[in-house]
Amino acid sequence: MPEQLIPTSAVLGAWVATGLTLFIYSFLYKDNPLFKLGEHLYVGVSIAYSVVLVWYTVFFRLLWEPLMKDIAAHPAALGTYEPIIPALLGLLILTQFFPRVSWLSRIAFAFIVGFGSGVAIPRTVSSYILKQIEDTVMPLITMGANGLSMGLDLASPQSGINTIILLIGVVSVLFYFFFSVEHTGPGMVTARVGIYFLMIAFGAAFGYTVMSRMSLLIGRFRDLITFAGAEYGYATPVLLLVTVLSLAAWEISTRRKTGGE
Repeated sequence: MPEQLIPTSAVLGAWVATGLTLFIYSFLYKDNPLFKLGEHLYVGVSIAYSVVLVWYTVFFRLLWEPLMKDIAAHPAALGTYEPIIPALLGLLILTQFFPRVSWLSRIAFAFIVGFGSGVAIPRTVSSYILKQIEDTVMPLITMGANGLSMGLDLASPQSGINTIILLIGVVSVLFYFFFSVEHTGPGMVTARVGIYFLMIAFGAAFGYTVMSRMSLLIGRFRDLITFAGAEYGYATPVLLLVTVLSLAAWEISTRRKTGGE
């Protein structure tokens, strides 16, 4: 079977992605114009994409299309024009750019803050407080068909051993932040255990962050290897050579200017 040709748009995208990737990684050498170019393009394109996406999603999909559909179906219904209210609140935010009427934006911000707090507070309490209490007070012994039993499977979050570890961790960490009593004797031991649990939690979070960044790095290197093939016009080696030569020319030019001064 003949090889399937890659579309020109995909080849062009591969060259752009490869070039920007190499420009960004050129910062490993030092701050340079190629890195600034890639950085500015990344920020600019991201903001432009976000603005267009929000404009299309909010204005057309959530406001204009439902409003026109409801007006066509029920032109005299009062509830048809309800989407106009959030649209007006959104327009009030834009008055922030006009000093004479900028006070109108406070109405929209007050509504956003009030509504956002009303939605976020119950979710936060449920996720970080009630859920934590629920996991902490799980029973150590359960009643089953064979009578009382205590789970010893560490792979199960409901096992008795995991429940004991979680209980000790929560109590010791809370005691570590309880400063009304001096941490001496058994209190010092409990606080020290809380420190160990905090170190484990922070280490796990840091390790998760590092591994996620490593997965991104592996993905970029995989793309660079893929785009080095003939089907993509040898994008990676060609642009790598261009990047190295550009950095060398910039370094020579900079040293000449510095020496001349």
